[in-house]
Amino acid sequence: MASKARQFREHWADELDGAAMYRALAERADGEQREIFLELSRAEERHAAHWAAKLVSLGEPEPRPEQHRRGPRARLVAWLVRWFGTRAVLPIVERAEVADAGHYDAVPDATLAMATDERIHARVLAGLTPSTVRGGGIMRGERWHRGDASGALRAAIFGVNDGLVSNLALVMGVTGGTGDRRLILLAGVAGLLAGAFSMGAGEYISVTSQRELFERELALEAEEIEAMPDEEANELALIYRAKGVGREEAEAMAARIMRDRTTALDTMAREELGLNPDELGSPWGVAASSFASFAAGAVVPVLPWLVASGAAAFVASVALSVLALFLVGAGISLLTGRPLLQSGARQLLVGGLAASATFGIGRLIGVSVS
Repeated sequence: MASKARQFREHWADELDGAAMYRALAERADGEQREIFLELSRAEERHAAHWAAKLVSLGEPEPRPEQHRRGPRARLVAWLVRWFGTRAVLPIVERAEVADAGHYDAVPDATLAMATDERIHARVLAGLTPSTVRGGGIMRGERWHRGDASGALRAAIFGVNDGLVSNLALVMGVTGGTGDRRLILLAGVAGLLAGAFSMGAGEYISVTSQRELFERELALEAEEIEAMPDEEANELALIYRAKGVGREEAEAMAARIMRDRTTALDTMAREELGLNPDELGSPWGVAASSFASFAAGAVVPVLPWLVASGAAAFVASVALSVLALFLVGAGISLLTGRPLLQSGARQLLVGGLAASATFGIGRLIGVSVS
């Protein structure tokens, strides 16, 4: 009982600290932004009232807000807001809310509405933060920021780069230790297959886990829409208001969207969770793509050893790898906007250093074994 009371008291104090932070932000804001901060503050106060009632149910005296002594973080935020203004402090508060977004998910004494509120606060603050133009702004409007075709191109280029550099270093290391074509070829093919399967398996597990997480979040969101449609409509309106939509228009938009449960889930997934339900990713597709891109890079230093041996194969392997490294660097320049020659030369330098190091180590090991 004493442990429960202590937990409830801590939750109560945390909520009042949150309310104090939002009120401090509201004092230096104006217009719609000020109203949003005040609404967030009132939400935290409702949460505090819930924990106060829980304490009373345990036979504890009801805590009064005026008895609360603000914690260090709340006092620091209030001080920063007074000296630097809301705009400068808002990103700090947003990061704190993101960290606490799932705070009540594993707390059985919290209500579902409270857990939902905590997650929505981070999304609302993200819409207010100038430096994180998300959801409907620059990130969604300009194709070069998005993770569609450019994301696939990025994955392909870096997959080829990983295969090329790692297998070039492996082949050069074995070549430094022995001139036996069969051993060099075996090492190169083994490195290609091991790396490609490792990349493919890793991407499959990663995307599968991410997809399962997204599906779970979508299922929880669907339950919340079914159980608390009014609360979800209020949250959606608040998100739109954070983006600059007027109160009446935001509430009307939210009400229209919430009339259809499918549309509501799709919208809340995008606006609250930051997910696109139509693009959760294909584990097998990503795995196959990673396997192929790694193999495409890893095969380059091996090709000459398939048809030649000795110095001729060695020179051809180095020449092909030098050309491939430069081309990969040029491909990376398409993503970074850096000068093509500079990016190609940098990639050539990095790959060359790795290959030279393993060749030298292989030569030392080969000599010592001999």
